[in-house]
Amino acid sequence: MFSSGQIVFAILFSVIFGIIVVYSYKKDEKLHLKNYQGVKWVGISFLIFLIILFCIKYLLKY
Repeated sequence: MFSSGQIVFAILFSVIFGIIVVYSYKKDEKLHLKNYQGVKWVGISFLIFLIILFCIKYLLKY
């Protein structure tokens, strides 16, 4: 299936990639907080919209 070298590479790649992503996010955190202030409300609205759609689908099924 996979050689031991491939497994070691996959593990190291995943760990290093994760570290780089976290470092990049921490570095840009102030900029993200400034530019994306209303994003949580858009996400909450989208979830409510999906819940309403599922409720309508359930009610119209009968």
